[in-house]
Amino acid sequence: MEKNTDSNTFTLRDNADIGTVKIANDVIGMIAALAAMEIDGVSAMAGNITSELMSRVGYRNLSKGVKVLFDGSKVRVDLSILMGYGYNIPATCQKAQTRVKTAVENMTGLEVVDVNIRIAGITMPQA
Repeated sequence: MEKNTDSNTFTLRDNADIGTVKIANDVIGMIAALAAMEIDGVSAMAGNITSELMSRVGYRNLSKGVKVLFDGSKVRVDLSILMGYGYNIPATCQKAQTRVKTAVENMTGLEVVDVNIRIAGITMPQA
């Protein structure tokens, strides 16, 4: 019985005998962000101005730059990343898309239909 109960959680299982399993959007976002960061060439997740300001005052959100949308039991993940200078953008993004799709599907059992990546910037190597 997979259903979206509100905008921030997704009910994975609802069993009257045992209980309910719910997954927060932030958990799926964190899984996606960590999976993308494992790819060589992805240097960071890019957040919006609110998450950037909040990180400066000490609030750390690991799922910044990630948007998770549900359509029934299907999930769409939108990532905004910073790439390292000198890496092949199409090849790196394809690896990140595959890694994110696999990680989210394996850990949650949900079907990932789209992993959309937006390159928000390029980071230069430290000299």
